[in-house]
Amino acid sequence: MLELLKNKKNLIALIGATNDKNKYGNKILLDLISKGHKVLPINPKEEEIAGLQAYKNVFETSEKPSIINFVVPPEVGLKITKDLVENGYDNFWYQPGAESQEISSYLKSKNKNFIDDKCIMVVARLQDNY
Repeated sequence: MLELLKNKKNLIALIGATNDKNKYGNKILLDLISKGHKVLPINPKEEEIAGLQAYKNVFETSEKPSIINFVVPPEVGLKITKDLVENGYDNFWYQPGAESQEISSYLKSKNKNFIDDKCIMVVARLQDNY
């Protein structure tokens, strides 16, 4: 999965993106964009986030994301994760606070790729330094 993040042509869907500058859904979006990543903001309550078209869910996007990053509460993330797995998505990243043992166990049982113990902003920053 770290290799997917290294390739900045890969698309990242950010579930929980927001216009609220105090929330990580905004900080992560702006951080990844500033590092040259292609990011799709996902939030059912927003039309536009940080000048980008926002999508109600991943299924509305025209291009399948390589990584789906979560910055929502675990109970919300679990339901979305199950829908995505059932529709053929494979690569999931959970920000600190968005992860849960239930999500990790589910993804392991489905043989999916996931990261649930690292912040994507920190990993992207480390990769940019090498």
